[in-house]
Amino acid sequence: MVHPIHANVVSWIVIVSLSCLLHGATGQLTFDFYKTSCPNVDAIVANVTLALSKRDNVVAPAVLRLYFHDCLVEGCDASILISSTPTNVAERDAPDNLSFPQNGFDAIVEAKKAVEAACPAVVSCADILAMAARDVVVFSGGPRWAVPKGRRDGLISRAARVEGRLPASSFNVSQLVTLLSTVNLSIEDLVVLSGAHTIGFSHCNQFSKRLYNFSSAAKTDPSLDPTLAASLKASCPQVGGSPNTVRGFDATTPFAFDNSYYRNLQNNRGLLVSDQALALDKRTSPVVASLAASQEDFFFAFMQAMVKLGYTGIKTGSQGEVRRDCRAFNARSNT
Repeated sequence: MVHPIHANVVSWIVIVSLSCLLHGATGQLTFDFYKTSCPNVDAIVANVTLALSKRDNVVAPAVLRLYFHDCLVEGCDASILISSTPTNVAERDAPDNLSFPQNGFDAIVEAKKAVEAACPAVVSCADILAMAARDVVVFSGGPRWAVPKGRRDGLISRAARVEGRLPASSFNVSQLVTLLSTVNLSIEDLVVLSGAHTIGFSHCNQFSKRLYNFSSAAKTDPSLDPTLAASLKASCPQVGGSPNTVRGFDATTPFAFDNSYYRNLQNNRGLLVSDQALALDKRTSPVVASLAASQEDFFFAFMQAMVKLGYTGIKTGSQGEVRRDCRAFNARSNT
């Protein structure tokens, strides 16, 4: 399902191009990094990503989630794309990443192949993932922004390094703030980037405790809208349900990138504990209210936050490498 982009979003692109300066970025990345070496890279990545997203509605949320999980572990260096080998269990095979659909990984591999055909050994997988994350937001009806480029691909991908670096579905706001502060993301960034849950789905095991075993005082989470709780229980029975069953983070428009995620939170219709907590905590509820009131404000804030996130733990210059295949290091001995 494709939704039109708001007309005024186009005028925001230039403004967001400056957002890295607003957040104190070092200027290590540039918007025209591939101006001479691969001038059409944005179009190449977009063409592949959008074609695959039209064919499979899992691709958009999978690619966006890949980007978050990549940046929060080793930095935005495409370490999550590395396949495991007999001598190394890679990041993608850590317990916290096992629920990723293969579709997301495949989309980045296909985009890399297209880029390699036009510009061999020039564009990093890390930059391709950053561009693809932007493109799937656009496909889903969200804003387009200029992606700073010049990242190098990391040389480390280990499952053992993932634990404790990704937010859990049961986290409260304090836990979320503490985690994201380690990568210099603010409490406002937390609320804005959580808006990525306006598209995508979660498996039953991520929210079933809210339905059946919430606490000694209440089997069902009292902060969960009763109508939604009943619907979730029908999809995810306590006994006999399928482990592959999923429900949308946004119960209203799970395929559309819009601000209904925040309006749902205000109505106690957040899917995960970590989602609903944003509307219940006095530190984050005002931001939720602001983004629920204005989709334009959400779009603008999301673009800024994504540019800021894209600077997390980056490798540039002589650091890292430009992989030939996003699934494997150029030097097979790297782990």
